[in-house]
Amino acid sequence: MKKYLCLFPLLSLLGCHVTETIYLNDDDTGTIGMIQLRDEQSYVQLAGENYSKEEKFMDTTYVFKDFISKYSETFSKLTLAEKAVFQKFEAVNVHIKKSSYEKEFRTTITQNFSKIEDVPDLYKTGDYASDLKHNYALSAEEHYYNISYTFDGSHFKRIVKITDPVELKKQQDNIVALKSRSKFKINEPYTLNYHFPRKIKSVSNSNAKISEDKKSLELHFLLSDCLQNPEITNLEVVLE
Repeated sequence: MKKYLCLFPLLSLLGCHVTETIYLNDDDTGTIGMIQLRDEQSYVQLAGENYSKEEKFMDTTYVFKDFISKYSETFSKLTLAEKAVFQKFEAVNVHIKKSSYEKEFRTTITQNFSKIEDVPDLYKTGDYASDLKHNYALSAEEHYYNISYTFDGSHFKRIVKITDPVELKKQQDNIVALKSRSKFKINEPYTLNYHFPRKIKSVSNSNAKISEDKKSLELHFLLSDCLQNPEITNLEVVLE
């Protein structure tokens, strides 16, 4: 069953602010976090009359490892290769709040890491949790790109690779169609906010704003652009 694009259906995701934050330490350890916050003013324009009909409330927190334990019967039936996919997410922490009454729809995903190469593609966390809960096949996923990171002490890379060009084209067409049906502009931001242990020497994207102490950067995109062309978020940072 095809379910989600990243963590939300396409309509919901295009009405969200997405922020990805990384803190890297001298010893290569660090933390990574991703927040998706629904912008209510934008979403009401996209959802139309369905906005007032929403009746949702969820406020839940879990560690993915505990999620695997909770659905151990499903997990035990997976192949070794499938189990390895889920086990990459074991240390990931998730907090989801959806409240139609407070008008707050936020998903926060975080992970502490010993080395950033071990960090999985956090944007798939919700999909994989749903797979375990509902016993869906991994082959049913609509993922069309993968995000990974490397850091060797002086060079940091954010690497985005297209994994399914056919699915990418489908999603591009979906976004174009959604934009054409809507009389409102879809301008939700996608922000990368990265902090490093030493001063930044160079950044591959000239639009990145480097802090005064030169140890952090902020880079802004339009979310719709990122979904249509994920590779624009590739980034390389060289430290002094």
